[in-house]
Amino acid sequence: MTATVSLSDVAAPAPALSLRGVQHTFAANHVVKGIDLDIAQGEVVCLLGPSGCGKTTLLRIAAGLEVVQEGTVSLEGQAIAAPGKRHVPPEKRNVGLAFQDSALFPHLSVLENVTFGLKHLPSGQRRARALELLAQLGMADYTETYPHMLSGGQQQRVALARALAPTPKLMLLDEPFSSLDARLRDRIRDDTLHVLKKLGSATLLVTHDPEEAMFMADRIALMRDGKIVQTGTPRELYCAPVDPFVVTFFGEVNELDGVVQEGVVHTPVGDVDASWLPEGSAAQVMIRPEALRIKERDLPADTHSHSHVVMAKLLGRTSLIHLCAHGVDGQEAHLHARVPGVFLPQEGQPIDIDLDHSQVFIFPR
Repeated sequence: MTATVSLSDVAAPAPALSLRGVQHTFAANHVVKGIDLDIAQGEVVCLLGPSGCGKTTLLRIAAGLEVVQEGTVSLEGQAIAAPGKRHVPPEKRNVGLAFQDSALFPHLSVLENVTFGLKHLPSGQRRARALELLAQLGMADYTETYPHMLSGGQQQRVALARALAPTPKLMLLDEPFSSLDARLRDRIRDDTLHVLKKLGSATLLVTHDPEEAMFMADRIALMRDGKIVQTGTPRELYCAPVDPFVVTFFGEVNELDGVVQEGVVHTPVGDVDASWLPEGSAAQVMIRPEALRIKERDLPADTHSHSHVVMAKLLGRTSLIHLCAHGVDGQEAHLHARVPGVFLPQEGQPIDIDLDHSQVFIFPR
């Protein structure tokens, strides 16, 4: 007789990194407040938030550079840090670290920098491993070059190769691209993401840039004042925000006030469903600029009882339209719309405005 094993009987693999109840205080400043976070093997998670929200402190705790004051840190199910009980030092955690400052060894060549952490391997394997990573990060032609001869972007690529060379179970990246110019930053983070996915390393990336987080992350943990406000996929945070802070952190937004009447809030661009809010309650309506779809009307430009264009600016891939919206009940609002490509209607041009309700969010005021 053959025993059968159901999928529910097979234990799920332990997270590559698990933080439970982590808190941290500097003097009287409570910078991390009860953080719970798991990172699965092979997953890229971004800690996103404004400066001073606690994200770098949390990464340093995961790395072992800060001793845990409260809570636990586990790697693949094994506790490596708990207050008063255990603290595995950073060099014994099999964790790769890369920071905004590349911190390369100035007296070592590029190849020597990358092979520095591979002393457990035979010489030939060390060299082959380093050359493979340098090629993937576009630095194969610089193996004998010294750090002072490299640009900032090149130094950062070498630092990433050095951190990745030992194939760590966990990569910890603290704003590694923030000092680079925009075009170079896009290339390096694209190369880095491909390498991380190829190696299968779990990754925790700290950034204050929402676009970078959406590009790099499988999941984003958005922080504010030492706490995680929302965790989810980039799409979940952008399209299903749980808090006004989440909406505003991902870009400009039009904000309107209103009152719930018969399950809706009346706005100058149409009615918005608010059936889950109490009747008569004050509501905050948040409309992304791309939610406003504009169509020019063949009306005299001085017909200002109709919604009209105030100003139009070309921003490259999009056009930004300042508009005055007129509601059917006489409401007016100055709003911003973003339109793909070149769309530059004249000042005063009458328009109709259609609302994409998937990019409209309502919260209790």
